[in-house]
Amino acid sequence: MKLSTKGRYAVRLMLDLTLHQGDKPVLLKDIAGREAISSRYLEQLTLNLKVAGLIKSIRGAKGGFILGKPAEKITLLEIFKASEGSLSIVECLEDASFCERSRTCVSRDLWLEMKESMEEILNHWTLSKLAEQQRHKKRENQLLYSI
Repeated sequence: MKLSTKGRYAVRLMLDLTLHQGDKPVLLKDIAGREAISSRYLEQLTLNLKVAGLIKSIRGAKGGFILGKPAEKITLLEIFKASEGSLSIVECLEDASFCERSRTCVSRDLWLEMKESMEEILNHWTLSKLAEQQRHKKRENQLLYSI
């Protein structure tokens, strides 16, 4: 099981925005450069993130993107749901009629528990917590290489 690039890149976009927003909006081309992700792909990701209220776009010469709400209020679950849609790992979790065995299938119970565990973990992690972890790793890495 793998997460798609949509979800992974959406998290990277949101984390970069959190780390670099400061006093002014962040340009998508700057995020693309730092994250080594195509600007066009990031543009596609921003559509769903805007609809979900996770980011806002500012037009004009001093425009760019800003967070739609404080980083401590944005969970990774929200980001994944906005970019990926459902986190269900099998179709029958979204629609029991997808499989005639749904009511009696013990595997479905396992898949549901896995989905709920993933959602719980992703809901626990906020952008601010992730950003703090990133800053910590950066400081740690700089200490390892200083003379």
